[in-house]
Amino acid sequence: MAPSPLVTPAWLHERLDAPDIVVLDGSWYLPAAGRDAAAEYRAAHIPGAVRFDIDAMSDEGSPLPHMLPRPEVFASRMRALGLGDGMHVVVYDGMGLFSAPRIWWMLRTFGVRDVAVLDGGLPAWIAAGYPTEEGEPHPRERRHFTARLDQGAVADAGDIARALAGGTTQVVDARSAPRFRGEEAEPRPGVRPGHMPGARNLHYAALQRDGRLKDPSELRAVFAESGVDPDRPIITTCGSGVTAAIISLALETLGHPARSLYDGSWSEWGADESRPVATGPA
Repeated sequence: MAPSPLVTPAWLHERLDAPDIVVLDGSWYLPAAGRDAAAEYRAAHIPGAVRFDIDAMSDEGSPLPHMLPRPEVFASRMRALGLGDGMHVVVYDGMGLFSAPRIWWMLRTFGVRDVAVLDGGLPAWIAAGYPTEEGEPHPRERRHFTARLDQGAVADAGDIARALAGGTTQVVDARSAPRFRGEEAEPRPGVRPGHMPGARNLHYAALQRDGRLKDPSELRAVFAESGVDPDRPIITTCGSGVTAAIISLALETLGHPARSLYDGSWSEWGADESRPVATGPA
């Protein structure tokens, strides 16, 4: 695999037929987008790509969205997709850079080390003139997959509370500024508007341009403008644990891996009346 967590369409096209590479279509959209990820996959996907449904791969018993499942459940679902130990994984999405980083984080958290994100996703692949195919996914042979959960990569509400109470760990929220400031109602019922007191706001969109991650110098400038120091430990968070992974991916490209990602994110914190909430700027 490439040394970076990002690969280009040209890099993937040259290796698309390699037997040890598997490509995942990890497209997922917010309900307000009005897009059907499964239908879009059937209409056009990178040849040979396997559809990875974030919701189907999550803890179906949790009231919170997209929560990580138990390791044995994740392993079983990965085997059913034909993904096994030792494979090299490239994941992309239909927006360029939106949901794919969440899957990159999930795979890394369950022990997959050779996993990268296609920078620019399916739009960049198509813009480069590379082919797509339509239809249902081709069945893949089941393979053995071992899930090794990295507990340190997953933060909970207690970790957030301790970080906010003081110390060196920063909590960085990927939601938009109006949502962070509490000026917009949250999309999920029962979730209060605002943010965690002491958190910093860095909207995930500021890290990219045209569906691609900005170059390292620009990324460093964005972090600095947001009051975030990549040299200090960081827990990323967002609305439901998806776009927080974009910040995690950006930090990884800079050589400053995030300490962890808050899986419950604002969907959990904002709904818990025992947790403090602030409004206005950071």
